[in-house]
Amino acid sequence: MDPSQLEGLPEEDKQKMLSMIENMQTKDSLRMYNSLVQKCFTDCVDSFRRKNLDSTEEWCVTKCCEKFLKHSARVSVRFAELNAGAEAMMQQQVMQQQKGDE
Repeated sequence: MDPSQLEGLPEEDKQKMLSMIENMQTKDSLRMYNSLVQKCFTDCVDSFRRKNLDSTEEWCVTKCCEKFLKHSARVSVRFAELNAGAEAMMQQQVMQQQKGDE
């Protein structure tokens, strides 16, 4: 969220909103991290005979993490594109309504 969207709110409310947003972002990051660990561990680790990963498991975990992070980055970019498109469409509709009101 763009902090400029909070203009006009009392300072106390701005701080509460920013704190809530930060909290949500932290939870989302932890959720993503936990999902990554769970998926890659389940897919790659198949033996508990050793305390360390063998080379195959380590390679698998590395590839799994890379794939997960690339996918997450791509989804984020796509989401930002869709969000920007939706915002532009809303602004266009507002401008058309303003022209119609004149």
